[in-house]
Amino acid sequence: MTTDVESNAFEETRQRRSGSWRVVLSLAYQSLGVVYGDLGTSPLYVYKSTFAEDIHHSESNEEIYGVLSFVFWTLTLVPLLKYVFIVLRADDDGEGGTFALYSLLCRHARVGFLPNGQRADEEISAYKKTDDAGAGGEASPSGLKAALERHQVLQKLLLLLALIGTCMVIGDGVLTPAISDVEVPIACLILICLFALQHYGTHRVGFLFAPIVIVWLLCISSIGVYNIFHWNPHVYQALSPYYMYKFLKKTQRAGWMSLGGILLCITGSEAMYADLGHFSQLSIKIAFTFVVYPSLILAYMGQAAYLSRHHTIANDYRIGFYVSVPEQIRWPVLVIAILAAVVGSQAIITGTFSIIKQCSALGCFPRVKIVHTSAKFHGQIYIPEINWILMILCLAVTIGFRDTKHMGNAAGLAVITVMLVTTCLMSLVIVLCWHKSIFVALSFILFFGTIEALYFSASVIKFLEGAWVPIALSFIFMLIMYVWHYGMLKKYEFDVQNKVSIDWLLSLSPSLGIVRVNGIGLIHTELVSGIPAIFSHFITNLPAFHQVLVFLCIKSIPVPHVQPEERFLVGRIGPREHRIYRCIVRYGYRDVHKDDLEFEKDLVFSVAEFIRSGTPGQNDHANEPDKVGEKMTVVGAGIRLRELNVDPDEAAGPSDSTEIQSAVKGCRKKVRFVLPASEQMNARVREELQELMEAREAGMAFILGHCYVRAKSGSGFIKRLAINVGYDFLRRNSRSPAYAVNIQHASTLEVGMVYYV
Repeated sequence: MTTDVESNAFEETRQRRSGSWRVVLSLAYQSLGVVYGDLGTSPLYVYKSTFAEDIHHSESNEEIYGVLSFVFWTLTLVPLLKYVFIVLRADDDGEGGTFALYSLLCRHARVGFLPNGQRADEEISAYKKTDDAGAGGEASPSGLKAALERHQVLQKLLLLLALIGTCMVIGDGVLTPAISDVEVPIACLILICLFALQHYGTHRVGFLFAPIVIVWLLCISSIGVYNIFHWNPHVYQALSPYYMYKFLKKTQRAGWMSLGGILLCITGSEAMYADLGHFSQLSIKIAFTFVVYPSLILAYMGQAAYLSRHHTIANDYRIGFYVSVPEQIRWPVLVIAILAAVVGSQAIITGTFSIIKQCSALGCFPRVKIVHTSAKFHGQIYIPEINWILMILCLAVTIGFRDTKHMGNAAGLAVITVMLVTTCLMSLVIVLCWHKSIFVALSFILFFGTIEALYFSASVIKFLEGAWVPIALSFIFMLIMYVWHYGMLKKYEFDVQNKVSIDWLLSLSPSLGIVRVNGIGLIHTELVSGIPAIFSHFITNLPAFHQVLVFLCIKSIPVPHVQPEERFLVGRIGPREHRIYRCIVRYGYRDVHKDDLEFEKDLVFSVAEFIRSGTPGQNDHANEPDKVGEKMTVVGAGIRLRELNVDPDEAAGPSDSTEIQSAVKGCRKKVRFVLPASEQMNARVREELQELMEAREAGMAFILGHCYVRAKSGSGFIKRLAINVGYDFLRRNSRSPAYAVNIQHASTLEVGMVYYV
């Protein structure tokens, strides 16, 4: 069942993660162009935004030293200590972001809202790998886990927390590209070009943008070193945390409010984690620790050294970074800065694509088109709809909201909210996934939560000065996510409540006027057990179905990747002679969905392998039977499917394998099952495989439900608004379920049905 392409892709992904230094350094180089552009350009705005408050400088330089001290310790504690040394370790099999933390928690405590979860899903290797990773620590406190699993309010709160973090990342994705120091028409042109480049993929954009960021970091660090030695070699004294205390003591409320400007020094830090799936943990750590962090510290120290000797200039907050640049090179630096600011937008755009993909796979965002831009790295994706929506929103913010101070306030609030959410979820991961003591988790949340809460309070106070923008954007996106998730849950509940008994299906016979036609019929359903109401609706109007019937459920589970050999879960419905099967296809939220031909081939193979294996084996999940004893089996390797578009009378070449061939003459497509040479099977199995081959040659048809979801009579106004207006609008404007299967429309039959939920 595993294709060579997919096997190679998984192998290359494993090599990348463990990989050679050449691969790691190449990814570290690319990450400079994708991940660190936003963080690298923060010196353009920090001092300008900080001193925009009513802060004046004394001859003692306490204010300038205080700001530098805050910047140094904030950069050291949040991006370096928290993200590089702690949060990046909480990867979900190489994937990062808010929803990666949420999916980790869903696997270790049953807190997820995916309705069609099964115990069989917990047997796949991705689950076991996570358990092994957490082994060695203390057992997770059963009280915390039990409380999360028992109280649905806590589960909803956890989901809400994950959605808030996700929506704020998207809000940041709108605001960050809009912050620039150039005129509106030029800024708009640059934005259009930036978003037009996205379809080329992360690896190409990374190689294109990385030199710009490297030149920029070299530039600001060199200018920083020059300013330190030329203006104030003793500026290193400001690295003492004592100056933070003196700064707040002297400036009081104005100093506290200025923290919103200092916060901008860590904008883009969350991209290190959000973009983790595009690169590797080690490459991101190397790039930040050895290149980005030293460059930023030198740049901020150089600016402080210059301002400490130019108090008149420092008191004019309108003068930004460029005043500390030597006059001879000011124009070239300006050009590099504009290019670097454009690159800075790339980090959060890339992170937005990753997070939307995760949300969509886990049922919290409408289905969108996912384009995988790299054959080697599954995490590198492009989403056309989201790309153009982000571009339109960025242009709207750029044209209608030109005050960079206000946009800085807005971006600051978005960033610190994401960081607070990450801290909260991370503290749960420490206990439930890493199995550490609850005191370790409390220490983590108290230490980093206090720092971030301080910055959050300074940002939210500027609600009317721009901070309302990310809140408004996040509210809109959260409304979309919640309405979609609510509609999906209600639709699934209707399916469960109205499913048809298997006895009804087995009672269908020619005496009732039911005809079995040649071919394979695939009934697409969200159910993992029982017969969907859509099928009984279909039979009522068209009393015929195929000689081989497969109830197909394609679902996402909260892991990044499912190994190909674990993807298909197959079972039989009713007696063998009915030729009715159930096939559950499991994808991780980062998996590539195959094209239609490859998918059909793997599907037929999985059913054939199930038939060949005969009696249930060790991978069976007999503890999950359907109502009349249906058992699901994870099919493995052992049988191959060969499809030939040849003359059916043409003789087959010699082979050391056993082949089962169709007896049907005159068919252009020949299907053969190739078995190991030593394979022995009884006549009933051979007959069933023969019939499956003949059905495959006759063709495959997909029967899909086209559901119109409506709130039932008597529902409240909010529910009617959410279902009849919100969910219906999103359903009509999102990808249909057929896209998830990648099937050909010529072989699709849609059955319309109204769901009253």
